[in-house]
Amino acid sequence: MVESRSFAVRKTPAVNESLIACPALLALELAKGEMPGRLELTRDEAQTLAGLVADDLRALLPGVEASRFALVGALFDGVELLRPGFPVFATLEELARRVPRVTTAGGVVAFGTHEGHMPAQPLVPDPRYVGGPMRLVPWMLLAPAELAEELTATMEVELVGRGEAGAATADFLMRTLGVRLEHARYLSRDDLLALTCVQYEHVNLAPLWTMLETALLTPYKEETALGSRGLPLRYAEGRVGIPGIAGWFARAGARRDNPAHEFAGTIFELRQYAALLAAHHVPLHLEGEPAQTAGYLIEAMADADAALPQPMLYAHEAVGLGMAAVTVAQPSPGKARILAHGYPLAPDALGPLLDTLAERYDTATEVHALGKVLLDANGVLSAPAPSVH
Repeated sequence: MVESRSFAVRKTPAVNESLIACPALLALELAKGEMPGRLELTRDEAQTLAGLVADDLRALLPGVEASRFALVGALFDGVELLRPGFPVFATLEELARRVPRVTTAGGVVAFGTHEGHMPAQPLVPDPRYVGGPMRLVPWMLLAPAELAEELTATMEVELVGRGEAGAATADFLMRTLGVRLEHARYLSRDDLLALTCVQYEHVNLAPLWTMLETALLTPYKEETALGSRGLPLRYAEGRVGIPGIAGWFARAGARRDNPAHEFAGTIFELRQYAALLAAHHVPLHLEGEPAQTAGYLIEAMADADAALPQPMLYAHEAVGLGMAAVTVAQPSPGKARILAHGYPLAPDALGPLLDTLAERYDTATEVHALGKVLLDANGVLSAPAPSVH
């Protein structure tokens, strides 16, 4: 934690006075091809940035000096800031409240690295999300209760309307991070929510946003939506559930003109949903099954029949997807006995999925590639069966 002297405090609340958090961020739009060499600022760098941002805010938000200002010297992707409970903002608020007002110069606190470490794990950006065109620096105002509502309303209007960062702020960031910026703008957290909603709707992910918005803003409620191919989504108790995929598809998707193509499209869409839900830290699960984070789903269908041969693994394949699904089945004349279906959703999930299926169902180790999505006459995901003689 470091201090800055940018706010000229007109009113100093008592340490125990109620302060209301007003979260916001500085959005950095990188020039094409640019990528910061690091995602964290040192404490001294965070102090300098906080001072520059505080100067900008004094011009944008009249009366802001009555609030405490806190900033994280780190660059995040939007998915990292929009997670249930808003952990980055919650951690920033907790740390800022711990610092007695009398020890901060001008009511400004900033948090950066000391000996290479941030003061709390939620404030460490994940390098897996560094490739996006926009990086976000979180900050917040801790406002006296009697000023918070008016200040929040002003932030919603002024930041999105004329919240371009000052030249000194943008120049400092470009020199410190070694990148060129197209824009540096202040946004409220609600602005980020609205921007993300538009982005997801633009790429045909509106049903997913319905789930995420509920998880973020009203996690105590239940919500439902339909994917673009009709797959039902249901948010409840902190996670998103879907019905058993094979059973649902046999009822709904198989009636379409090209069932195998429709099934592959459903898996492709589900992989998109799974990736974004994982990035936002919202678990995905099959209804009736526990939530898990292994990157795959297993749909149990039946118990093994001791009178039939050892179960085998069959891989359903589709162009652009690779293995779309893996079926565990016991060979049986006329019709295979289907024990389970597995769906690899994350890029690195296929190996662990195969290991789990092999162990759970005591299968042979070989995986039989089908070269297609194999559906029976009723549109049910199936497996080859020996001919009846």
